[in-house]
Amino acid sequence: MTDRQLASVSDDLTVSDDLTVSDDLTVSDDLTVSDDLTMWAALRRHTQARIGLGRAGSALPTRHRLELQAAHAAARDAVHSPFAPELVAAALPGIPTVRVRSAAGDRLTYLQRPDLGRRLDAVDRAHLPGGDWDLVFVVADGLSSRAVHEHAAPVVRATTTLLPPGWRVAPVILAEQARVALGDDVAHAMGAAMVVVLIGERPGMSAADSLGAYLTYAPRPGTTTDADRNCLSNIRPPLGLRYETAAAKLAGLMGRAAELGLTGVGLKDESDSPPPPLPVPSSGALPPNPRSSNAGGAEIAAPAGTSSPSGV
Repeated sequence: MTDRQLASVSDDLTVSDDLTVSDDLTVSDDLTVSDDLTMWAALRRHTQARIGLGRAGSALPTRHRLELQAAHAAARDAVHSPFAPELVAAALPGIPTVRVRSAAGDRLTYLQRPDLGRRLDAVDRAHLPGGDWDLVFVVADGLSSRAVHEHAAPVVRATTTLLPPGWRVAPVILAEQARVALGDDVAHAMGAAMVVVLIGERPGMSAADSLGAYLTYAPRPGTTTDADRNCLSNIRPPLGLRYETAAAKLAGLMGRAAELGLTGVGLKDESDSPPPPLPVPSSGALPPNPRSSNAGGAEIAAPAGTSSPSGV
């Protein structure tokens, strides 16, 4: 390159008088590097989202990369760890439980065939206690057995304390390889007017122990859809919804469901305050279920229910 060409390149690279290289790299007086780091640290205290992690060259800092890999491993473990219904039963002293399985014979089948996770094993259905139940809780492993082991029993206990004596609550059903719609099959077979499915939600990179609660009035296998349910998500104190808050919301929704005869899009949780006590049915039972005939354990056709928004 000639001297004249070098001079031309030099002219092109010269920073103007209005903006020097030093000025361009200087942090403004209003926000120093230290203040910037403090700001991100303050924001991270309010969320589990990975924000303001910084860089090491063109990549994440090693510490944050390892944390990301650990979170991914925890999510995989939550999906594949076996469900231990005896742990949940032990955490519910004085409350009868019944164990059932879905039509998915193992975990791999459960993951590959969501439809089988939505219906009961035929043998287990025959052993369900039929009756004129107002409510049945179904504790299902879903996609995170860890969430169920840690959070399901406290939610059942907290919710049952808010129910008046007039409500007839069925034994708690502990369901293995189960999805949300399995609750429809269970409630229909037992003759329950309402079902609450407590299920492990799909793990994310910030939470592998999130529990969901799905309330359905007049469930009917193969007909009830997600639009007919009310969902409480992210039950996992202290970072998510507290047990007492979830129980109060469930109790309030159940009371309104009994009055209106429906759940889903037509039923809204309009208050963050604890709801009033649920009404005691004058006849000792909830109003007649207009959308489902209580089968009392009778054999029913295999449902083709849909999956929940959370994939469970």
